[in-house]
Amino acid sequence: MRTVIRVLRKFRPAFQYKANFIYNASTKRRDFWPDTNHRSIYSLSGRTYIHRCKHESYMIHRAISSEAAKVTNKELNRGGPLIEYERRVAAGELLDGDSCQLNTLGELQRLYDELVENAEDCRLDRYATSKKDGRSRWLWSRFIPQTSYAPVKGLYLYGGVGTGKTMLMDLFFYQLPCNWRKKRIHFHDFMLNVHSRLQKHRGVADPLEVVAGEISDESILLCLDEFMVTDVADALILNRMFRHLFRDGVILVSTSNRAPDKLYEGGLQRDLFLPFIDALQERCIVHQIGSSVDYRKMTSAEQGFYFVGKHLSSLLKQKFQQLNGEQIAIPQEVEVVMGRKLQVPAGANGCAYFPFEELCDRPLGAADYFGLFKKFHTLALDGVPIFGLSNRTAAYRFVTLVDVMYENRGRLLCTAEGTPVELFDRIVTIADAQQMAPRTSSRSRKSDDSDICVDNELGFAKDRTISRLTEMNSTEYLEQHAEIWAQKRLSDNE
Repeated sequence: MRTVIRVLRKFRPAFQYKANFIYNASTKRRDFWPDTNHRSIYSLSGRTYIHRCKHESYMIHRAISSEAAKVTNKELNRGGPLIEYERRVAAGELLDGDSCQLNTLGELQRLYDELVENAEDCRLDRYATSKKDGRSRWLWSRFIPQTSYAPVKGLYLYGGVGTGKTMLMDLFFYQLPCNWRKKRIHFHDFMLNVHSRLQKHRGVADPLEVVAGEISDESILLCLDEFMVTDVADALILNRMFRHLFRDGVILVSTSNRAPDKLYEGGLQRDLFLPFIDALQERCIVHQIGSSVDYRKMTSAEQGFYFVGKHLSSLLKQKFQQLNGEQIAIPQEVEVVMGRKLQVPAGANGCAYFPFEELCDRPLGAADYFGLFKKFHTLALDGVPIFGLSNRTAAYRFVTLVDVMYENRGRLLCTAEGTPVELFDRIVTIADAQQMAPRTSSRSRKSDDSDICVDNELGFAKDRTISRLTEMNSTEYLEQHAEIWAQKRLSDNE
């Protein structure tokens, strides 16, 4: 594959000699939104170096080497994330990423090539496969046990926050043929879907096998974004369900902030989850994105509606009313899953208002938040506190809320007791806690330490939440939000 890429790099200036090429430019990230219009991810800076190729015949002569002679027309005409990335760089739509992102693109391109080569054996074409539903497959498998592991291994990408994991996976996913059985979904949404299916198949001897059969019938290639396990029920479900999914030939591509062996670390009954980690490492190639750059924080922050202070509720309500325009905010009701409903204290014109306690101090979860953002695109949240041991559960819910909001490209207005970093200052991992200085005899220090929350999962998740809150407060994100919902209104009116 590297040989092919080297040849492509040689041919590209020859056939596009009139185009401008960008090298070694300093970049400023614009948020990626998967769209068929191929929106730009990065904006050009004023320090971009431009090179124009003037001698196309010379470049063609150099490109036709013994290596190039071995490359077939089929290889030159192939697609994939790395090829698309290079096309966008050549067209000036993207700037070259760091080496860590390029290495990850190489892994995604390798997987893409293997999938294309083995598409028939992997049963990816949805029009060339059986139409039997999951329950029928389960019934048939009672008589004839079937095991069909995919000939291609998946990919598990993990690394720090804001390093482009989601953007790279989306670049991969949206280059795949449209007739393939594939799905790209956020992990929270995926688990909600699994629980809903399990409810539907209550009474079956092994409902997880039925659900796995349904999922594999719909999607042989499963792309899960933000893989994160915090719930003991989800941990037990994942272990058993993915055993069935992998046997059904499902290929997993996933992003996460955690390495596989760190998933659900310190969780209840983790020993029952460990076989899933073994299966994950066996069926997926594990790749770390080692970049230390958080591209979300390269946006122009402090342009949004994040207000720090305990006495700014009136300002928040004023901004909320301005967004509502002439419409009057009234109590509303949102349908969630399995007949449940969420009460919204005030809502109008796609904007919802909640005191923090009503949204994060009550027994709500991802299902409620997904239901909320199916009806509303903007959330005004009043009174986000500093998180610690005393409100750890609320912190978990807030992290989930921000994840769901970000996945749905929602807009956030809020008042908070501190900046995003300050909100989570008392949330630490075990490693962080071991490095902290011992407590002094001062009363203030004792008071602070008493509310320190040592929680590995929350300690890792907080970095993602801080990064996303920063980006959601930027001009770029808010402009994109406005554009997305303006297009949605136009499509609804047509």
